[in-house]
Amino acid sequence: MPKKIHHCVNVILVWISIIFISSYVAGQPGPVKNGHFENGVVVCASAYGAQIGADILKQGGNAYDAAIATQLALAVVYPQAGNIGGGGFMVARNAKGQIQALDFRERAPLKAFRDMYLDSNGAADLHKSQDGVLSVGVPGAVAGIFGMYKYARLPFEKLINPAIELAAKGFKITAAEAALLNRFKKDFERYNDYPVAFVKKTDWQQGDLLIQPELAATLKKIRDQGASGFYQGETAQSLVETVTASGGIIGLKDLDGYQATPRTPVSFDYHGYQIISFPPPSSGGLLLAQMMGMIAPFNIDTMGFLSAKAIHIMVEAERRAYADRAKYMGDPDYFQVPEKELMNQHYLAARMKDFNPQKATPSSAVNAGNVYEHNETTHIAVADNQGNLVSITTTLNGNFGSRVVVKGAGFLLNDEMDDFSAKPGVPNMFGAVGGVANQIEPGKRMLSSMCPTLVLKKGQPYMVVGTPGGTTIPTSVFQTIVDIIDYGKTPGQATEAPKFHHQWLPDQIMLEDGLPVAVTDSLVQMGYALKTVNGIGRTEIILFDQKAGGKASPGKIGMQAAADIRGDDSLAGY
Repeated sequence: MPKKIHHCVNVILVWISIIFISSYVAGQPGPVKNGHFENGVVVCASAYGAQIGADILKQGGNAYDAAIATQLALAVVYPQAGNIGGGGFMVARNAKGQIQALDFRERAPLKAFRDMYLDSNGAADLHKSQDGVLSVGVPGAVAGIFGMYKYARLPFEKLINPAIELAAKGFKITAAEAALLNRFKKDFERYNDYPVAFVKKTDWQQGDLLIQPELAATLKKIRDQGASGFYQGETAQSLVETVTASGGIIGLKDLDGYQATPRTPVSFDYHGYQIISFPPPSSGGLLLAQMMGMIAPFNIDTMGFLSAKAIHIMVEAERRAYADRAKYMGDPDYFQVPEKELMNQHYLAARMKDFNPQKATPSSAVNAGNVYEHNETTHIAVADNQGNLVSITTTLNGNFGSRVVVKGAGFLLNDEMDDFSAKPGVPNMFGAVGGVANQIEPGKRMLSSMCPTLVLKKGQPYMVVGTPGGTTIPTSVFQTIVDIIDYGKTPGQATEAPKFHHQWLPDQIMLEDGLPVAVTDSLVQMGYALKTVNGIGRTEIILFDQKAGGKASPGKIGMQAAADIRGDDSLAGY
């Protein structure tokens, strides 16, 4: 291309970017919950993030480009879970049909040790593992972004600039975001003895601008210096000084030595569909494989959607899978996780041998099988028209993580150390228990429940799905896939359906409002304890359909997408 023409093209692209960015800063776009597309779509926790990702697709980016831009945007506009100070997992499929699984989970600092959260009497002090600087694991999000970038097309600055502008110029917050910032104001003040962007003298209101100049400066360092702009230099120094000033243990060596790790994904068949999900150190993929393997022989599609009989079978599968989670699942670099054995069909059939179709099995009677050798997370689902699929779940663990903001750098740090077993049998903030497999060790990745998932049909894209929700993540993905494959529900119907969850301990079904009284009464008669909760997960779905509601052009693959109704989640595409 002649230099003059090339220069003109660059100028045009810059102005396009300026126009897009100006529209982002001008005001919060309204959330879109359902849509049909044939070129590409992004579904995530924020209308800003979804629109930025969709605009990247329109500018010639692929699903990886859009996922990176969306993830960076969420670090600005969704601070309770979007992040550069946390970590997560990606499962993806490129246009050639190759599958990638990338682990950028946080790690225990090198100074961490097994009993670091026990008091002088040997009791677990969960305040230390859940709040403040001692709860922080070594962040992996930025390494994950650059691990994904090798599959992208566009210049990195184009992917990160929208996030920088939103941080520098501000964005209008929603009513839900305002309420959350007000709720955590005292925590921000308690864990930061310096001004932070999330605190102001008066209460936050819907439509207020949240401006984060320090975060913008940090993102510029990442734009200009790559991953070293985070893991080395001023940003790394600021992180270490912030943590160690209050008794934390992360050092420069922890940051400089962090690497995202490729993994071999969990892959299994369910009723003719190939399910692909994340392996340990996340429990999500194995739990999904176990639960779906346990219910597969029962022809659940004949039992009625959300019937007591169907819920009973699914809950008993969940109960048994989570009992195995407590004993057998952890970081495979430190503990030999028996993945093949846990997914073996004979083993799964044996796990359900004591299943009683009429009665709940008490968790006290369910132990891990004999194998022989958090709530604030966020999910991004992206697909393009060339067959690239990206499913990413990232987290800070609890709302706003540790609530510690790196001084001078403007980003929040995770409280992911709580996902280790502080002491065998002691539940973490999500009620999950664990043992030796998930004990604290230097450099180890803590066990997760994240479950970014792809579904293929005859080798072709069929579904991209995932959700936040702590230990409820695998069961929400499980229920969503069953709703679509076995009951023929649309993505919108599957996201809106009342969710239920059982995790072995505590011995109860968590469920949302919306189930008929006759169903809940039947479950109680079977012996279940029920606990109604306000919301379980925020599921994001892309479903491939040749017809796509009749919108796809001849010869084109259509995409139906749904963003969860439980939050400000949104989608955008074209």
